[in-house]
Amino acid sequence: MQEGLVIHAPHDLRIQTLETGPLQPQQLKVKVKAGGICGSDLHYYHHGGFGVVRIKEPMVLGHEVSGQIAEVGSAVTDIAPGTRIAISPSRPCGLCKYCQEGKQNHCLDMRFYGSAMRTPHVQGAFRQEIIIERAQAHIVADHVSDGEAAMAEPLSVALHAVRRAGPLVGKRVLVTGCGPIGALVVVAARRAGALEVVVTDVAAMPLQAALQVGADRAINMAETPDALKAYAADKGSFDVLFEASGNERALVGALEALRPQAVIVQVGLGGDIQFPANLLVGKELEWRGAFRFHEEFAMAVELMNRRLVDVKPLITATYPIAQAIEAFEVAGDRSRMMKVQIRFD
Repeated sequence: MQEGLVIHAPHDLRIQTLETGPLQPQQLKVKVKAGGICGSDLHYYHHGGFGVVRIKEPMVLGHEVSGQIAEVGSAVTDIAPGTRIAISPSRPCGLCKYCQEGKQNHCLDMRFYGSAMRTPHVQGAFRQEIIIERAQAHIVADHVSDGEAAMAEPLSVALHAVRRAGPLVGKRVLVTGCGPIGALVVVAARRAGALEVVVTDVAAMPLQAALQVGADRAINMAETPDALKAYAADKGSFDVLFEASGNERALVGALEALRPQAVIVQVGLGGDIQFPANLLVGKELEWRGAFRFHEEFAMAVELMNRRLVDVKPLITATYPIAQAIEAFEVAGDRSRMMKVQIRFD
C-alpha cells in the first residue's frame, strides 16, 4: 500500500492510501520521486476542472513526474531495477488512425495521467508508487536531479510548440506569458537558433526567470503597457509569436509587433479569443495551435542528459507529500512561484 494525492472536489484534496496493482510482463513498478504541479492540476484543485471537463469521481492528480524503477516485468530485459527515469504521462493507443499517421498527441483513445476528460477518469501519478508501461520510461543521467527529470513533461510541451513554429534559426521571437511553459519556450527557442527572444508578462518574477533561462529582454506590461509599440514600426519586428498566457489582450496586443507572414503559435489556454481577422489577412499571419507532445518527451530528457538545457532556475519550491495542500495553495502565486514540486519518497 502507498499514499497518493486524490482530488474529490474543489479544494478537497486528500492524501489517501492507494493500491499499486499487479505488474504485467511489459510493465515497470516505479517509486515516484518528484512531481511538478501543472496549471491543469491547479484548475482541478481550485475549480474542479476547466471548460466542460469536470471531476465526476475521485481522481489522483499529477502528470509531471520522475522516479526510480523498483521492479521490472518478466518480459522486460533492457532496463534494470534501480534505474532513475522520467515518466511520460502520455499513453496513446497506437492503433487509431492518428497514431498510425504519427499524430499520437491526437490519439482517439488517449489515456493521459490525471485527466477527467474521460470516464472513468485516468488516474494520475502523484503517488508514491506506480505501474507504468516500459515505453513510458526514459532514463535520466546521474547529474539530472529528480526535480529536473520531472520537468521533462512541460519541456516537451515547449519543444512541441517550437516545432509547430517551423525553423527558428535567425528569427526574432516574442513570447507572451512567462509562466513555466512560456519560460520553457524561451529555452526551446534558444536551442532552435532564435536570434532574439523578447518576453512579456504582468508579474516581475516570471520575467526574471525568463531572463535567467535565456530571454534577451523582459517587458512588464503592467508597468509599461505601450512597450511593444516600439516594435510595430515598418509593419513589425517579430517573425514568431508564442502566446503562452491564454489571455486575449496579450495576443491582440502583440499583433502590431509582428512582421508580415509571421507565425503565431497558441500554447496558452484561457477560453475563447476574439481574433481580428483584418490583421490576420492584412499581414498574412498564420495562427497555429500546439497541443501536448509525443516524441518530444525523449528529446526533452536527452537535452537535459547532455546538459544542453538548464531547467533548474524554474524550480521555485519543493514540498513533501505531507504538505501537498500547502504546495497547491502557493503554486498559483505568480508573484513568488514558478514551478512548485512535491517529493513522494
